[in-house]
Amino acid sequence: MVAVRIIPCLDVRDGRVVKGVRFRNHRDMGDIVERAQAYRDQSADELVFYDITASPQARSVDVEWIERVAAEIDIPFSVAGGITSVESARRVLHAGADKISVNTPALRRPGLVAELADAFGSQCVVVGIDSIRDQHAFRLRANTGDPDNMIDPELDTRSWIEQVQQLGAGEIVLNCMDADGVRTGYDIDQLQQMRALADVPMIASGGAGAPEHFLDVFEQADVDGALAATVFHSSQILIPELKTWLRQQGISTRN
Repeated sequence: MVAVRIIPCLDVRDGRVVKGVRFRNHRDMGDIVERAQAYRDQSADELVFYDITASPQARSVDVEWIERVAAEIDIPFSVAGGITSVESARRVLHAGADKISVNTPALRRPGLVAELADAFGSQCVVVGIDSIRDQHAFRLRANTGDPDNMIDPELDTRSWIEQVQQLGAGEIVLNCMDADGVRTGYDIDQLQQMRALADVPMIASGGAGAPEHFLDVFEQADVDGALAATVFHSSQILIPELKTWLRQQGISTRN
């Protein structure tokens, strides 16, 4: 079995780490570099940074904090936030990020995914997907970092997953919005359905509240990694203890 990845997610606003519930009511969770260092010391497998207001504000992510983070940690990390071109992606990668992640910019211009894959290789290109339940279907949302300006792009999650893979995405982070921040468990049903469509690694996001939730998503949804924020930021779950417990349950984790 390939070892799964445990990935803290750090939402960034004005250079600070914040966390909300279902994308609203964000609370300050600390300094970005201090948080990154703490997760490095806890043996996180990688980190994901989302500049949550970049796309709603029509700007690119600030590379200054990326450079500061890269100078202090030696684990892989990806960055998302207003990356709309090969040039803006190159600035992020040159600042020290290992991967770039696109969500709303790719929805606005799907060809961006192919351009990034051609320029940097698919292994550098992550597509983030914010998906909600709409009766019996799953639909996308854009600009989720600013709930008051959230957009319905009128796209089906299934078709978008198929499309971004054809365009060259090397990894998909599927954030199940209905579960985000509520800590009642990952949306196993949605993840199972979407994982069946994915030929590239898929990372589960949204809903982690207990060690059992990580076990469930790895065993039942066959995802390659699990992303979480609140339970890690609050130290409700410590990554070394989580990894030890998962290994005891038969899940292979990275040392």
